[in-house]
Amino acid sequence: MSVNGDPVEILCETQQTLLDCLRDELYLTGTKEGCSTGDCGACSVTLNGRLVCSCLVLGVEANGCDIQTIEGIGSEESLHPLQKTFLEEAALQCGVCTPGFIVAAKALLDEKTDPSEEEIRYWLAGNLCRCTGYDKIIKAVIKAAKIMREENEQRTNRRAR
Repeated sequence: MSVNGDPVEILCETQQTLLDCLRDELYLTGTKEGCSTGDCGACSVTLNGRLVCSCLVLGVEANGCDIQTIEGIGSEESLHPLQKTFLEEAALQCGVCTPGFIVAAKALLDEKTDPSEEEIRYWLAGNLCRCTGYDKIIKAVIKAAKIMREENEQRTNRRAR
C-alpha cells in the first residue's frame, strides 16, 4: 500500500482495523480514535481518494490501496491552507476531531473547489466536535477554499505566460 505517497508494507492481524494499523504499526498517530463505530469522523482518511472512517476498514482491505492521513497534508514548514485557516479561525480546541475535519474538508475541496456553506456542512456532517462548535470550522473551510482557488488561478496564469 501507499501511505501519504510513500510505499509501505505491514503485517497485520486479520481483525486489525486500518486505524489500528496506521497508529500501532506505522506510528501515524494524527488519525484519532473517537468512537470505533464510524459515528464521529475523528479517524477520517482517504482510501484511493474516497473519504472513509478508518475504524470501519480492516487493515487487510487496504492492501494495494493509496491512503492519505493528516500527516500527508502539509508539513511543519509548509502548512496546507486548511491547516492555516483552522489556526487563524481558531477552529480547534482539544484537537481530537481536528485531523478528521481537515482530512474530510480536503477531500471535499479536492472534489469541489467552490462549495457553498450548505455543501460544506453536509460534507462534514459525519465529523463531530464536542469543543468548538461548527461555525469556526465552516469559516475556516470557506477561507481555505478561497485561498486554494486563488493559488490555483495564480499557477494557471504563470503557465499561460
